Amino acid sequence: MDTSERQPRKQGWRFVFLALVLAVAISGLVRSLWLDVYYIPSESMEPLLGAGDRILVSRTAFTSEPIRRGDIVVFDGRGSFAPLSSGQGPFVDAVSAASQWFGLTGSDTTYVKRVIGVAGDRVQCCDSSGYLTVNGQPVEEPYVYPGDEPSKQKFDVVVPDGRLWLMGDHRSRSADSRGLLGAPGGGMVPVERVIGRPVRIIWPLDRFAEMPRSTQAETSKNGQ
Repeated sequence: MDTSERQPRKQGWRFVFLALVLAVAISGLVRSLWLDVYYIPSESMEPLLGAGDRILVSRTAFTSEPIRRGDIVVFDGRGSFAPLSSGQGPFVDAVSAASQWFGLTGSDTTYVKRVIGVAGDRVQCCDSSGYLTVNGQPVEEPYVYPGDEPSKQKFDVVVPDGRLWLMGDHRSRSADSRGLLGAPGGGMVPVERVIGRPVRIIWPLDRFAEMPRSTQAETSKNGQ
């Protein structure tokens, strides 16, 4: 049997396979250290982010400067917003993780919210004018979904060290820190659970746009 023509073909397939493995490995390294892609499964951050959006997330955005009020953060909600274990078993978890990695589905434990309060802040809702206040100062919130109130749920919390008070922009459709006041941790998310900051919407293409970082002047009515 003449195998002279088959050997190059086998080497070709081997080269393609190794190239794919290398590409996946490099992609995994980049996504674990610098930039990652996440799928938005819900309406909780409308109008800024819509259900079905894919966002590019910088994992290094907060390495040189701290998280501040107004920042949008992607975080691991296990232990705060979600149980530490899914209870579905390792195989289902692995399939789900693969689907999330390829951007086909969202994660049940990864969330995107806006930082309203950082360590030491007293966050209250609401004052006599209907504003949410931080440290007694009313907050102007132009990002809140049109027609929504700052919050229909009243609360008065002080954010402990190493924690964040987070809320969605679509307040009437967002499950956030407000709904966990009676849970362990009181709805506060540990800073170490923050994965990074969204820097760009990459899908759908008609929404392809940069997501600049909010400034405190944009989130505080009195610029504080």
